[in-house]
Amino acid sequence: MNHPFTKTTRQLKLADQHITYRLYKNPDIDSTRKLVLLHGAGVAGVDTWEMITAFLTHWGEVLVPDQRGMGDTQYPDGQEYAFKTQELVADMNALVDHLGWWDFDLAGYSMGGLVSLLFKQQHSDRVGKQFILEAAVLDRSCWNSTIELRQRYSDAAGQLRQDNVRHGVVGFLDAISPNRRVSPQVEELTISRLGQRPEGFSNALDCVTHAINEIDRDSLVAAQGDVTSFIGGNSVELMHEYQKELAERLPNWHYFMMPGTDHSLPYQKPRQIARIMNSEMDRFLNK
Repeated sequence: MNHPFTKTTRQLKLADQHITYRLYKNPDIDSTRKLVLLHGAGVAGVDTWEMITAFLTHWGEVLVPDQRGMGDTQYPDGQEYAFKTQELVADMNALVDHLGWWDFDLAGYSMGGLVSLLFKQQHSDRVGKQFILEAAVLDRSCWNSTIELRQRYSDAAGQLRQDNVRHGVVGFLDAISPNRRVSPQVEELTISRLGQRPEGFSNALDCVTHAINEIDRDSLVAAQGDVTSFIGGNSVELMHEYQKELAERLPNWHYFMMPGTDHSLPYQKPRQIARIMNSEMDRFLNK
């Protein structure tokens, strides 16, 4: 049974960014635990997480911000500009400071998964339980293959900047989710969702590519706490192999394959993902 969260939309105005965020509160949940949910490249926070929040049972408050270049978050002059992952981490830090959230649980999808991993690495004392859904840079065990894959995303970003929105979005989808089950209705919905702010989307893709050329992935993974990682059942086998390897090697890494889903898993199986998040939170609290 879903719970009656109330949602308010607010904005934090920083010097170079007006961050729009949604704050969900559930008076029926007797918990002071807080949860931050970070979306992926090209999509708004509310589109990614709202269905999942309806079935969460451990958190009295849930924060869903729109990151730079996406949703309703804007630069003060309304233009689009390139950005880096460290700016996304700093935006999040400013937002939780503004709200007085000194400790919380953290979840991230795709690019948001990378941002959440970086935030944990830099602010380890503030983050409790972690959830990631197909986090960027955890695509392959072979780092060179990961770098090569980003070239396809860069090609998609170039198409987006040339106003070839459909080709750019489809190129991105073919790179990140080659085994997806394509139906005309779902494909059009996905293209529409990802094409709302094409330049912001292209900047987000380039942001992750830039991060890959700077980060030490082994150090990043080693800095994490208790992680629950979701991978779509139809996603490439190399991604599953890497997650299995992490789960076998690291006692704090817990891998879940979501049958019948691809990279769009938060939209495809929100109830099931929420159910696992709830049960994994039980395990974390009782270990």
